[in-house]
Amino acid sequence: MLAVRIAWFALPLTAGPALADALSDASTPVQVVASILAWAAWGGIAVAVLVPRTVSLTALRIGAPAALAVAVVSTVRAGDIGPAEIVAIAWTALLAALVLFVPVVTDVFVDGSSYGPELRMALRTPAPLFLGPVELAWLVVVAGIVAGPLLLAAKAWALGAIAIAIAAVAVRPAARSLHQLSRRWLVFVRNGFVLHDPLTLADPVLFPKQEVRSLGPAPADAEGDATDLTGRALGLALELRLAEAIKIGVIEGRGRSASIDTDRLLFTPARPGALLSEARERGIA
Repeated sequence: MLAVRIAWFALPLTAGPALADALSDASTPVQVVASILAWAAWGGIAVAVLVPRTVSLTALRIGAPAALAVAVVSTVRAGDIGPAEIVAIAWTALLAALVLFVPVVTDVFVDGSSYGPELRMALRTPAPLFLGPVELAWLVVVAGIVAGPLLLAAKAWALGAIAIAIAAVAVRPAARSLHQLSRRWLVFVRNGFVLHDPLTLADPVLFPKQEVRSLGPAPADAEGDATDLTGRALGLALELRLAEAIKIGVIEGRGRSASIDTDRLLFTPARPGALLSEARERGIA
């Protein structure tokens, strides 16, 4: 977590010079608007980095790749790669990698929204969402925020007005869909744990510890009669076996859910080893 904070707070020094070089030949209004957007984004996400919450995680997941994109675009616009551009791309790539590919960072932000003795641990994002939906939603949010103001600053009045109108309609649902990915977790409570996953479950499900028969790595042939809540996420899936079947509501499609009985479930946490260790400490089989 300290590494993420250092990486973000150092952005003005590491990526700022490259952005300044890229804007050096732009008009004054474009320079001013771009600077305002950059500082506003940096300042807003700096607060998110200092206050870990699920909404902070969503903001950082949008902002870190955006910083890398700005570094790349700045390098292309500058026309050559100098020391400033190399530092900017390397630093923002490191930041994006920390945010997107280090599971403990995700867990820190997810657990930041816990109450009292709870402990929240993130679930992995379903792999199919990385084949376009996540990237498209991210692009809509980022482009929707910056395109309109920059076009207006460049005196492209018609295109700027159209971009702002589209952003007013599209940015909010795209951001909401990205935030859903931050709201997927297993939360340990006093008498067991709860699976909270708006992508696969109609409602959160409580599993009292006395009803848990076993919890461990799923065998290769675990699918069978098990209810698959992994969303085909990459990584080690865990299998939960219950003493008796319970009724849960599973998402079957947009706006559709079904109630089923099951005594075996599969899910994929971001840190399966840490989750199993915590389960053992809490006396969960």
